[in-house]
Amino acid sequence: MAKVAFILLCHKDPDAIIKQAQSLTAVGDYISIHFDARSGAGSFGRIRAALKDNPNVAFAKRIKCGWGEWSLVRATLNAVEAAVDAFPRATHFYMLSGDCMAIKSAEYAHSFLDRRECDYVESFDYFESDWIKTGWREERLVYRHWFNERTQKRRFYAMFEAQRRLGLTRKIPEDIEVMVGSQWWCLRRRTIEAILEFVKKRRDVVRFFASTWIPDETFFQTLVRHLVPGQEIESRTLTFLLFTDYGMPVSFYNDHYDLLLSQDYLFARKISTDASELRRRLGVLYAAEKAQFRISNEGRSLFNFLTERGRTGRRFSPRFWETESSLGRERELLIVICKKWHVAKRLTDRIQQMTNIPCIEYLFNEDSCPLPDLGGIQSTMGKRHRHRRALMRMLYDYYETDRLVICLDPGSLDLLEDFARDRAQTRMLEIECHFSDEYLVGHAMRSGLAGDRTPADTLARLLPTVRNDLLHESDRIRDAKFDNHSSLRETDSRVAHTQAIETFLTVPPSVAEEIVSHDHLFAD
Repeated sequence: MAKVAFILLCHKDPDAIIKQAQSLTAVGDYISIHFDARSGAGSFGRIRAALKDNPNVAFAKRIKCGWGEWSLVRATLNAVEAAVDAFPRATHFYMLSGDCMAIKSAEYAHSFLDRRECDYVESFDYFESDWIKTGWREERLVYRHWFNERTQKRRFYAMFEAQRRLGLTRKIPEDIEVMVGSQWWCLRRRTIEAILEFVKKRRDVVRFFASTWIPDETFFQTLVRHLVPGQEIESRTLTFLLFTDYGMPVSFYNDHYDLLLSQDYLFARKISTDASELRRRLGVLYAAEKAQFRISNEGRSLFNFLTERGRTGRRFSPRFWETESSLGRERELLIVICKKWHVAKRLTDRIQQMTNIPCIEYLFNEDSCPLPDLGGIQSTMGKRHRHRRALMRMLYDYYETDRLVICLDPGSLDLLEDFARDRAQTRMLEIECHFSDEYLVGHAMRSGLAGDRTPADTLARLLPTVRNDLLHESDRIRDAKFDNHSSLRETDSRVAHTQAIETFLTVPPSVAEEIVSHDHLFAD
């Protein structure tokens, strides 16, 4: 009879991970946990302490993970190696995330896996299939990608452009046919062992995939097809997931219980962290005996039907940005407020380098702010302001994070007040800069108060008004008495700067000190 070793990649919500592990191992299955090294040691300590006496739990060597990077594949391999060593009786290895939960009982899942001797993994021809709907295809493979596209965007695209201009493409290993598909697979033990042996022998293939973009959608999919006869591969995932018309994963809530159970899948992703009742019911379900499931499998078509009706004006329910008014109680929004935009950009660049917290510059003030394609909601400044909370929620989902740094101009008091009222945890760091006369003249010109031909005596009369206007913006922010509002003054010492960053980001003093070590942070 099948015994499953779950391969769990996770980075947050230790209490949910503990419950998930306890639920999955209560019936005799196993779990190998990789908890992202970018997440706090305290959270990982809680998980280890709670599960240390459970013989069906193993922990993988931790590394720092980033979306689109090889690190996700390496973390998976670490967890797989730990599971192979710790659980010799495991017959199948099932890839999960912290947002996945079982939608069938263990009894049903084991029977399902016993029914056919095969591997379940989406594995479609990389170049011939339409699995990749938009964006890069060949570019993912033939160019080398060493930087994270989400956290090191400038370096990522600069490196790509340099290779493209110089014609520095590379060949795919000749005996490898690249495949693509979902990263949520279920593989037999002998397939897993063959992959681990292949990884040891074929360092050339590993090096190739290690510098491709989004290798978790190609590495295992390619190796399974290379190592396993085609008749032993079922090219599908056993994890039910949906995507919105904005390309974002759909979250499931308390009222989706019956819908999920009727799908022809063993697990579902993503189960909302707010869906406590759904999580409780699904947690109990996995250990249930003689549970009956009526498979109708209408979830995908029903979702498409509802969203299409919404587009033609005959919708059953409002759009999500009309019904959901919060960024999310579990999320944290960190706002850098600064009139000198270049200073805030330098600071956020340092924050991103030292902490890997996604940082977005003046998205509500600057049209040219680089943003991912979110289905058009980000395309104009008007849309960004009208659907500001929807935009922010989509950015959290895009970067797969619960912490986000954005920059705002001090004149954006309405945005500050709106975000401060949200259920999310909001913290503000106001950077108080010295304004030289030269800077004020430039500001007057940029804002249209003066031009190239404005006489010097007119500028001299104008500067006190401009300076007072900037001070008034700062006074209005103070008068608003926001919670968790702190200041970083240009004239303060390096020690004071470090303390301000430490408080704002809740990072260790050593990290805060590295962030403020930029010698030209305040230079004009």
